[in-house]
Amino acid sequence: MEKTVDILCVGEILIDFIGHQMNARISQTKDYHRYLGGSPTNVAMNMARLKTKTTMVASVGADGFGDYILEKLQTAGIDTTYVKSVKELPTTVIFVSRTTGTPDFIPFREADQQISTGQLPDELLKQVKVFHTSCFALSGNPSQQTIIGAAQRAAGLGCKLSIDINYAEKIWPDREEAMAVIKHYCALDPLVKISEDDMARLFGRQLSHDEIFNFFHELGVSVVCLTLGSKGVKLSEKGKEVISLPAIEIEKIMDATGAGDAFWSGFLFAYINEKTMEQCLKTALQLAALKLQNVGRLPENVDVLSELLKIT
Repeated sequence: MEKTVDILCVGEILIDFIGHQMNARISQTKDYHRYLGGSPTNVAMNMARLKTKTTMVASVGADGFGDYILEKLQTAGIDTTYVKSVKELPTTVIFVSRTTGTPDFIPFREADQQISTGQLPDELLKQVKVFHTSCFALSGNPSQQTIIGAAQRAAGLGCKLSIDINYAEKIWPDREEAMAVIKHYCALDPLVKISEDDMARLFGRQLSHDEIFNFFHELGVSVVCLTLGSKGVKLSEKGKEVISLPAIEIEKIMDATGAGDAFWSGFLFAYINEKTMEQCLKTALQLAALKLQNVGRLPENVDVLSELLKIT
């Protein structure tokens, strides 16, 4: 079967209430603005802006926030056939501080964890080039079991897996369980995106870059992308020299929320278009820089695709 879906984004879909006051912790934030959020959702929205064929698998509440989310996804051109509305539970909401660094957040998780097997049929998986999910999405059931099972089937059907290991103890307090589930997924050789902050939270200590790369390669991962914030990025492909690139300098950072998702969207966009690993990283850095200069998602008034194609 021809693979007609460029990317399938599976996982949390929610409302982010991002603080209006810059660099204020949640305890000091007075006003919040509403944004569509969730790591796989951000990637889906970005990929749709890049004119890729994008499908979303997720669950929302049958409420006003759920209606808002569906409308935003559909307006962006994302296939929402497999987005389920859950009558018994409200849409997941997260309050986030606005910051130039790693944001503080308070989650109110409900419907996002209710992804069921029927939302990921083999007929869909056969059409998919890249299957992307997140650590957040794997942190609760039934979504965890559903996604792991679907990822195994997708890999068997010739789909490339991807994961953002955005581990946070606040979301997944059982670190031992988190490690076991991550290892299970990584055995399927996904493209892995991680950050230094994520790894410090997952291991409870700082690891050297070589330790991080070796850990994932030993699990069976071929490509590991380690984001270093303002210090740029490193990519380790098994059996090859590590690629290291600096971040793009930005005069004024407006908001760091979603920058990692923008980065990975750029990477996956270039990957789907069969670019080299270095080109994938350059595209990723370009999209992250664009996001850092805007609050919320990527700006609607910028031709993102044209900007990226200049460097690929």
